[in-house]
Amino acid sequence: MSAAPVVAGVGARRGVPAAEVLALVMDCLTAAGLAPDAVTALATVDTKAAEPGLAEAAGRLGVPLLVYPAAVLATVPVPHPSAAALAATGTPSVAEAAALAGAAGLATGGAPGPYAGPGTVAARLLVGKHTSAPGARATCAVARAGASSPLCTKETS
Repeated sequence: MSAAPVVAGVGARRGVPAAEVLALVMDCLTAAGLAPDAVTALATVDTKAAEPGLAEAAGRLGVPLLVYPAAVLATVPVPHPSAAALAATGTPSVAEAAALAGAAGLATGGAPGPYAGPGTVAARLLVGKHTSAPGARATCAVARAGASSPLCTKETS
């Protein structure tokens, strides 16, 4: 595992299978040039905390599933906000915002808690929001605490 926390933020529709989440996370880690064991945690919005596919994916990776309230994620500046995410979850970003909040939060002591706001701990997107496939049920972004340069791209895998 890398010294700086690497967090994969994941947005998901109800019923997303763990295999779809895992494949997407692996694609995003590969795009970031990271090995699968580099991921420190998965992160999402609190309304998805009990989603079996997300919990199983985190378990298979051997990492915690961090959860943040939509009101917290809505305060995180992201390059690819989505009206659809806002309508569905109450925040314009789940994947990118959760990745950034998780990486910053873990860097300050590990406990998943409130996002302290921009400027408190540098966290940068290594991979911007990706979707698992057209019509797919998951999105993913990867962030690292202390990363020096963002690679904020929006692509469909």
